[in-house]
Amino acid sequence: MKVLNFIKRALTWWDCQTLNTQFYTWRKGIKVGGDEQGNVYYRTKDDRRRWVIYSGETEASRVNPEWHGWLHRTWDTPPSDQPLPRKDWQKPHVENLTGTARAYAPAGSIRKEAPKAHKDYEAWLPSDQ
Repeated sequence: MKVLNFIKRALTWWDCQTLNTQFYTWRKGIKVGGDEQGNVYYRTKDDRRRWVIYSGETEASRVNPEWHGWLHRTWDTPPSDQPLPRKDWQKPHVENLTGTARAYAPAGSIRKEAPKAHKDYEAWLPSDQ
């Protein structure tokens, strides 16, 4: 099983960090902080590169807005050192749920309720010729 996990980590990137990313993080990464989802954020000593190691599936929507701003250099101070002020109307960050069972379904959606049988019309059938 360990060999299979090693091969999987060497050849895939969508399940967890690859071996190259783990080696690069070990050599040059300085841990900056983490978020409530378990993602861990790193930077190089000269702050030329910033990256995230996801806990679980590699999905960009799992990065909350505060850390997204730091990763993309919108601000220099990481949220672990200086949290952004939050308004009372702001909702907590939620990952993109599209394509999952927890995705939004509006009222009347066939995902929420079974379609209703309409008995007020008769279906058209082609006439025999």
